[in-house]
Amino acid sequence: MKIVTNRDLYEEIKEVSKKSEKQRHQVKSRWYYIFWGTCTIAVCAGQWFVGSGFRRMADSVDKVLDAPIILDMGPRHRMIDPYDDPMIIR
Repeated sequence: MKIVTNRDLYEEIKEVSKKSEKQRHQVKSRWYYIFWGTCTIAVCAGQWFVGSGFRRMADSVDKVLDAPIILDMGPRHRMIDPYDDPMIIR
């Protein structure tokens, strides 16, 4: 049975850390950044485009709702008898 000392642990940790320093993780090429940068710009531009369209639609709906509503009821005698119309077959 071998006794493990702090020095042994230190040497082992030092050896493992040297191996991990040499190994690079997640090596990405420049195309990775170009792809994701392009995707980010496309999504932001799409959001801006859709948002401006909704804003224009809301402005036009506000204009329609703010305009007065005028109902043409026709001649006055129709209000007395609404069924007195030449298009109604009796």
